[in-house]
Amino acid sequence: MAPPRRYLAALLALLCACTTTAPLASVAAANVPITTCRSFCGNITVDYPFALHPGCGHAGLRDLLFCINGALMLHLPSGSYRVLDVDYAYRGLTLHDPAMSDCRALDLTPAGRGNGFVLEPWREPYLSPDPDNVFLLLGCRATSPLFQGFPDRHLPCRNVSGMGCGDYLGCAAWDDYYAGGGRRPSGDAAYGTGTAAGQPPECCAVPWAAIRAVNVSRLECEGYSSAYSLAPVRAESGAAGWAYGIRVSWTLPESNRGFCGACRATGGACGHDMESHADLCLCGDWNSTSNCDSSADAARSDAADTPRAVAALRWAILATGNTKR
Repeated sequence: MAPPRRYLAALLALLCACTTTAPLASVAAANVPITTCRSFCGNITVDYPFALHPGCGHAGLRDLLFCINGALMLHLPSGSYRVLDVDYAYRGLTLHDPAMSDCRALDLTPAGRGNGFVLEPWREPYLSPDPDNVFLLLGCRATSPLFQGFPDRHLPCRNVSGMGCGDYLGCAAWDDYYAGGGRRPSGDAAYGTGTAAGQPPECCAVPWAAIRAVNVSRLECEGYSSAYSLAPVRAESGAAGWAYGIRVSWTLPESNRGFCGACRATGGACGHDMESHADLCLCGDWNSTSNCDSSADAARSDAADTPRAVAALRWAILATGNTKR
């Protein structure tokens, strides 16, 4: 028995309404407009793989940079750092910690002074201090984890790219620090030789790869300094000519390079899914897992197929309504 005509009429009206509704969910508006992904903070350009807006940039570098009163800041578990420069060509950032010592002034306290540098474990594959960056740990106690297992030689302490404690202890800042009658440690003491029994070196220079986390208080140090080298030539003026700060490099998976290149070539902006953290190509009013051309083709195919399916179902209902009992 055929359904009552009043039900058929209601169903037909509903199908007609479907053909005039908003676009399908597959082409719904993306959460992030393309134009917001590239931005500025002060005089620094913030572009992929970094971003100031959720959903933009690479997921491994998400929730990292913030623009505060015109100053670009980088936030990590160890603290906040002023971003002085972003070098997209060489994939490097230059950071400044205001509580860090340099050649002109020492900033030391018994409880530890300065942020150091500590990364979240999930972020380590994407971000790390440059191999040519030296961390100079100052005033560390004999019980510091730095010296455990090396009671005589203090093996972790060594020069990094020609920079080390031998030169750093020659800075004028040490003259001021020991002006009250304290004993200036010798250059040999910086490397753990010629020290009194049980006395740790006043300065220990280490690369990032040696300890993987520069936590000043956990390492039982009074403070730290950091310097980096961008040239293979050693500074003639010694530690006074070093570039002080933290030089950080970023790395992305090789597969990301092809994905982001295809996305940009088709007019999209590279971003990520805020829940799964997978790569996404932001295409204006939709997102794609490949590029904007493939997403547009899929959208056009869906838009073309849906009206034909609705029309076929409408004719089937009309035919059913005309069937005699």
